[in-house]
Amino acid sequence: MIVFDLCCAAGDHRFEAWFNSSDGFADQQARGLIACPVCGDSDVRKAVMAPRVGAKSNQIAAPAPPAPAANPAGEITPEMVKKVMAGIAAQQAEMLPQSRWVGRDFADAARAMHEGRAKDDLIHGQTSPEEAQALRDDGIAAMPLLVPFVPPEAAN
Repeated sequence: MIVFDLCCAAGDHRFEAWFNSSDGFADQQARGLIACPVCGDSDVRKAVMAPRVGAKSNQIAAPAPPAPAANPAGEITPEMVKKVMAGIAAQQAEMLPQSRWVGRDFADAARAMHEGRAKDDLIHGQTSPEEAQALRDDGIAAMPLLVPFVPPEAAN
């Protein structure tokens, strides 16, 4: 079996396909049996690909790094990153007014709610990494805000 990186003419979409041999690919290509899985175009050609060379027998191959999440064209663009970050910021901005600011008393307030000494409430505040780890160790749900936040007393 042999694997080829293929590319369609219509959308320049890249994809992989396996064949019994190079002749098998040529035969299927000539009969129009290969189509792009994204757009269905049957005008498909081999794409440039790196050769797959095995490691020397006396070396241990290093594991390949995980592939990053990508769009169908295989690229992560700055626009995609900006869009994701804007979505996270919008969700956080929507959530914060629904919760109560407890400042540096976050760990104590979260622990009091967990232990039943205070009414359950949505809160946000500040804590040290050590206090946050202690909360997690005790099974108390807490997570960091993903977008920088200005505490109310520091805002103009």
